[in-house]
Amino acid sequence: MRVAVLGAGPGGYVAALKMAQLGAGVTVIENHEVGGTCLNRGCIPTKTLVASTELLAKTRELASFGIDLSGSIAPNLSGIMQRKNKVVSTQIKGIRALFKSWGVALRQGRGSLVSPQEVMISAEDGSSGVITAERIIIATGSRPAPMPALPFDGKHILSSTDALELTEIPRSLLIIGAGAIGCEFACIYRELGSEVTLVEMMDRAVPAEDAEISELLERELKKKKIRLYTGVRVERADLRDDGVHVVLSDGRELVSEKVLVSIGRALNTGDIGLETVGIRKGNKGEIVVNENMETELPGVYAVGDVTGGLLLAHVASEQGLVAAKNIMGIPAVMDSRVIPAAIFTSPEIASVGLREHQAVAQGLKIRTGRFPFRGLGRAHAMGEIAGVIKVIADEHTDGILGVHIIGPHASDLIHEFAVAMRKGLTARDIAETVHAHPTLAEGLREASEDVHGEAVHLTRK
Repeated sequence: MRVAVLGAGPGGYVAALKMAQLGAGVTVIENHEVGGTCLNRGCIPTKTLVASTELLAKTRELASFGIDLSGSIAPNLSGIMQRKNKVVSTQIKGIRALFKSWGVALRQGRGSLVSPQEVMISAEDGSSGVITAERIIIATGSRPAPMPALPFDGKHILSSTDALELTEIPRSLLIIGAGAIGCEFACIYRELGSEVTLVEMMDRAVPAEDAEISELLERELKKKKIRLYTGVRVERADLRDDGVHVVLSDGRELVSEKVLVSIGRALNTGDIGLETVGIRKGNKGEIVVNENMETELPGVYAVGDVTGGLLLAHVASEQGLVAAKNIMGIPAVMDSRVIPAAIFTSPEIASVGLREHQAVAQGLKIRTGRFPFRGLGRAHAMGEIAGVIKVIADEHTDGILGVHIIGPHASDLIHEFAVAMRKGLTARDIAETVHAHPTLAEGLREASEDVHGEAVHLTRK
């Protein structure tokens, strides 16, 4: 089986490796670098910056841990960025080594479909060529969505990509969009010393999360002196000598040295030959696929951000595995019912399943259990007591409908519930499972116990 993959991001490269492991001859066409947005301009570089700023925050609390340190502590942005680049470079080398190990061919250039079994590769030097394949996977990803009132210039008005390449810490940073990306950058640059302001058109920060999680995050942002304006839009903007002037729909005018536009992602579905071969796109420009990740054109598949839905790296990888298995004759379907997600703010946020308002809107009868991190001895030992674990369960079956965590290591803790939900376990199953002491995971058990009003370490309601 000969397969061509357009894009070497977390969807494309994972699919390529799986098919190669199953015996296919695979060619990956990538216009930039392996790893896609996630590795080069998203997940990994931002989390590397988060690691640096978390350490910086800890050093400012050394006295409270009984540690004396003379001298000043200050961020070295050049050193931080160098470390970020090194981490990314190491991961790139790892993917390239995997390609070499499994015999995956990597072709540099832009891929576009010229027929259901032909892909044109256009290189930067102007040369081009066509390769044939029995199957094709489109995994071209997404890019930062532009905003007409604030067009990216890479200097004053930044995309999330630009924010990863700054050479100086901005005195002030205005972030348009208080979703996952906007709030992550807010925490990063506030810790580095910038004066940070967030503007969100919805009525709360991280509006896709459970309302209680948003409320707690907003409280923590306020403690960090990050200003947040919700329920407002950008009306117009002007670049002047003293910075970027942004006028909001409520009449307020904000002035900032730099503006980061973080209003979502635009799908990379243009100029890749979809119209040429007759592949249909949806209302948002996404490529329409079935549960096998196959488009309406037999033999052509699409995975990752270009399919719309949850624009998450691990979703892209799972879709890539599903497509790869189907191509190689192994039946597989994409199951999106249990997808954990994480936001690397300070504190972290993680979720899986339904938000409370979604469960209510579906007419479900629910019970909720909560446990605060301040009730955990380990959290106090770590000096990180802000946050809560919230479990939503079906009132009749006790099945877990959703879990929402804000607090230390939320991104790691959520997976116990992801497994539980996937295997149909109940809140009582978690409540009756012994969790080691002292750990943060004890809070998962306590929150599950609280679904039935049985948490030992909560005061009487």
